[in-house]
Amino acid sequence: MAVGTLITVLSNIPWGQVVENAPKVAEGAVKLWNSVTNRNKPDAIQGSQAASAADEAPSEADRLKARLLALEDGVSSLQDQMQASSALIKALAEQNTQLVQRIELNRIRLVRYSVATALQGAVLLAAVVYLLFRQ
Repeated sequence: MAVGTLITVLSNIPWGQVVENAPKVAEGAVKLWNSVTNRNKPDAIQGSQAASAADEAPSEADRLKARLLALEDGVSSLQDQMQASSALIKALAEQNTQLVQRIELNRIRLVRYSVATALQGAVLLAAVVYLLFRQ
């Protein structure tokens, strides 16, 4: 009976909607991954800039400006990552809500079918008992 229930649940999942939303989720995951991997690239660029700037002695103001720009880039990158994560989480939450609603609907149907089956069994049992005592 567990296999039948599982098949019933899986057959009632809105696979069309899941498949329809899958590219959005994948796109969000790719954006999130790219933003995480691109976060390390400014460090390498900054290292090469530091090597070329080593020939010159930057003033304190220039170093502070460079540091401020690097921090602004970092904050911007984090904001982009947060937005990508939020979009991905929202899409996954919507799919999860739809799946939970379908599962709840299937649970209600299963209870109804169980009650109907029990009633039918009781009626059949009563009919058998009636026929046995009638003779």
